[in-house]
Amino acid sequence: MKLFKLLVVLMLILNAIVFAQNRKDVGKFVEPKNHTWDTINKEINEFNKKPVHNSKKFIVDFDKINLPSSLDEFKTYWHNAPVMQSSTGTCWCFCGTSFLESDIFRLTGKEYKFSEMHTVYYEYLEKAKRFIQKHGDSFFGEGSQANAVTRIWKQYGCMPIEFYDGKKPGQKHHDHSKMFDEMKNYLEFCKSKNIWNEDEILKNVKSILSYYMGEPPTEFTFKGKKFTPKSFLENELKINLHDYVDYMSLMQYDYGKNAVYEVPDNWWMGEFVNVPLDNFINSIKNALKNGFTMAIGGDVSEAGLYSYKDAALVPTFDIPSQNIDENARQFRFSNGTTTDDHGIHIVGYTEKDGKTWFLIKDSGSGARNGKFTGYYMYEEDFVKLKMINFMVHKDALR
Repeated sequence: MKLFKLLVVLMLILNAIVFAQNRKDVGKFVEPKNHTWDTINKEINEFNKKPVHNSKKFIVDFDKINLPSSLDEFKTYWHNAPVMQSSTGTCWCFCGTSFLESDIFRLTGKEYKFSEMHTVYYEYLEKAKRFIQKHGDSFFGEGSQANAVTRIWKQYGCMPIEFYDGKKPGQKHHDHSKMFDEMKNYLEFCKSKNIWNEDEILKNVKSILSYYMGEPPTEFTFKGKKFTPKSFLENELKINLHDYVDYMSLMQYDYGKNAVYEVPDNWWMGEFVNVPLDNFINSIKNALKNGFTMAIGGDVSEAGLYSYKDAALVPTFDIPSQNIDENARQFRFSNGTTTDDHGIHIVGYTEKDGKTWFLIKDSGSGARNGKFTGYYMYEEDFVKLKMINFMVHKDALR
């Protein structure tokens, strides 16, 4: 009997061994989980969380102001629908490109939508090149001036948006945050190690740009014709980019003369014609009344600008209208409360209660908060006090 039981046990063991050897396991995918660790981290974060102070922004009460109530009130000129710059510091390119689209239509009657990112791609390369040539003594940032568009077009040409939008497949919004950080950190590394091999550095900067934006095509077919970006500019558009002029109005420079506009975004050290303030604001008005639009740049961080009302003005508690002159303008520029932080495109105007209102096409996200998607309405005092420069076709000021 004992022998029989022993044989049974041995057979069971043998069967188990055979079964284990014949087993074939398979795998599957599961979501990684660790509820205990998640709970610990949640409780740690809650304990360390700093109290949130919901500070409020002080602005003028727009409900007590008689604003233009419809875009139909404005005399407007042809322009493409507003587009967003999204998470990029490239308002300069969006406003400059939009302006040139409108002006080419004014000159030729032809409608084009150009690639902003083709210009941005090569502007970054030019910024990196100057940074290298100056051994790091040159501003490398996302910002620039509207005239960078004409400068880059002269050098690299341009193309319609359908051939290059600067996005990866499936990417909905432009996002240059990581791309810019990588380029900036790389250039600062080169500076710290005193590495100034221009060809090699530009090759690496270009590889960063191409990874995030894609490399712009060197040729494309438009309406049955093959073009390069430069031949498209020369043979299809046929415009003279030297016909565009930049103006500013600041007391720190001599009026009636050209001067370098000394802000970081003017990294190229381009010159602007400096004119008295009355000439500045009247030139804008007269140009619009004669059918011209313009790219304009200045400060938009004010208590008189509110995106949910699509409007910008100068509150009387800031400075009364009659006191806005070149001194008030220069005072704010000198103390840093007026900065060169945004570029926009003026596409129309209207008169209301004795003041001119300008219709602004804006690529910033704030312009999408109100009921006029992609637009603001700037009262003339806001332009007079806070907008520092503009670019326009030379014929506008004859």
